[in-house]
Amino acid sequence: MDQVDLSPIDSECLRCHTTEPMRVPGLCGSCRDELGLKFAPDVKNIEVARYEPTMHVTPNAVALKDD
Repeated sequence: MDQVDLSPIDSECLRCHTTEPMRVPGLCGSCRDELGLKFAPDVKNIEVARYEPTMHVTPNAVALKDD
């Protein structure tokens, strides 16, 4: 099988256009960190009521019939 060479090469950041060694073209480390902080989700603790299953069907009249 052929081996894929994933060693870093100098590539231009798609956002800030600085040249930095990257394995694949994309964002540089500082842009990734900045966007990670900017779009980090707000973590909230939400209390949810416990699930209580309900019966939405009526019993079959034939099954209830006494012999």
